[in-house]
Amino acid sequence: MRSFKERVNKIEDQLVKNPNVGSPLGISWLREKRYGKYRIYYIIYEDLKSVFMVAISEKKDQQKVINTVKILLEYFKEEIKELVDKNKIT
Repeated sequence: MRSFKERVNKIEDQLVKNPNVGSPLGISWLREKRYGKYRIYYIIYEDLKSVFMVAISEKKDQQKVINTVKILLEYFKEEIKELVDKNKIT
């Protein structure tokens, strides 16, 4: 499990440098980065200059996760706005 956490941290570092490193999921702002059998999903908020990692799943659950992310999109945007506004992240 430690190596998985380390890999997720490395992916976070990559996203800080270039949020477009992963594969787009039919929409330019919703992307995934693969690690083995897992997919790490994130949303790019260009207007907020932010990337929000929102889910991790296996390939078999990919479509369920994409559908859920779309349903929760406004919630995610409000969460990231609050974090940006409070200067907790940049």
